[in-house]
Amino acid sequence: MGERHGRDASAGANGPWRLVGTLLPADEPVELWVVDGVFVPGPVAGATTICDGGWIMPGFVDAHSHIGLGRGGAVDMGTAREQAVTDRDGGALLIRDAGSPIDTHEFDRDPELPRIVRAGRHIARPRRYIAGYAAEIEPGELVDEVERQARAGDGWVKIVGDWIDRSIGDLAPLWDSEEAAAAIARAHRLGARVTAHCFAEESVVQLVDAGIDGIEHGTGMSGAVIDTMAARRVALVPTMINLATFGRIADAGQAKYPVYAAHMRALGARYRQVLASAYEAGVPIYAGTDAGGTIEHGRISDEISALSTIGGAEFALGAASWRARSWLGRSGIQYGASADLVVLGADPRGDVSICASPELIVLRGVPHRHRAGVHDPEPVG
Repeated sequence: MGERHGRDASAGANGPWRLVGTLLPADEPVELWVVDGVFVPGPVAGATTICDGGWIMPGFVDAHSHIGLGRGGAVDMGTAREQAVTDRDGGALLIRDAGSPIDTHEFDRDPELPRIVRAGRHIARPRRYIAGYAAEIEPGELVDEVERQARAGDGWVKIVGDWIDRSIGDLAPLWDSEEAAAAIARAHRLGARVTAHCFAEESVVQLVDAGIDGIEHGTGMSGAVIDTMAARRVALVPTMINLATFGRIADAGQAKYPVYAAHMRALGARYRQVLASAYEAGVPIYAGTDAGGTIEHGRISDEISALSTIGGAEFALGAASWRARSWLGRSGIQYGASADLVVLGADPRGDVSICASPELIVLRGVPHRHRAGVHDPEPVG
């Protein structure tokens, strides 16, 4: 990289640093220099070498996480901070928070924590989502609530597209199509994008037709809606490690809602085929764990492994790193950009499981050595 940087300094907590290794996705040898938290041309006098060999990638992205959400709803700020640290120590240095019941904007001032792109709170109807998670509103109030959450977030809004309807005992859409389209249009006028939780078939068709920007989970996607999503570049964040739990979710609802339970099992049985079809059609797909609630934080490596079974290693790595950063409008490894990266001890294109054990994590130019035992990964079904 380039010419000498005009700085001579002793290395402190913030550098300057030198890193040597193989840069991905370019697959080329590189010498990187970091001063005051950003990448600069080098060489830099007085820089300390913190990486001499290894595979260097832009920091991982968890594009569906929930900082501040626990099994029972909101957690305290100390617990939320622990969640963010756990994600950081797994290499997730950029998080799209897909709905949280607490405001974590104060974390933006904490250099120890990942960068967070927020979607405000989930938006749902009363008794049509998990208690304590969402801003609950009645039909006819969606447009105004979308505006509130757009102003509370960082360019995203999250609505619940479908959930169990107790009156029919099965998954069903929450919103009228016209109201959903009006709400999405309002968000777009405010400069925000909209994404939606969609398990079943009907809601994803409705919301893609309404102009939505993203779909979370997407297990009910048909071939026709997949083609529309590919043509319109509607993003998909499948959260595969969550989809692998559909059997347990179905079991929990079996006694009271057997039709719903059967539906969830059917969706769970075919989700790999559905996601493979979306990948083959060219739908933009990104990595998200759905951490918070029932999924533990720090599991982005498990999601990378799961995605690699759909489209291969390089696809999965891009979905959790350089492509996801571009989609969210964040920089990768380039001059002037924040030095947010992971260093792996082997080429992850040969074995993505290496992503579970970064040799080095650098966030805002500050090195963080990987800490073993952050979590015990569960098998990905």
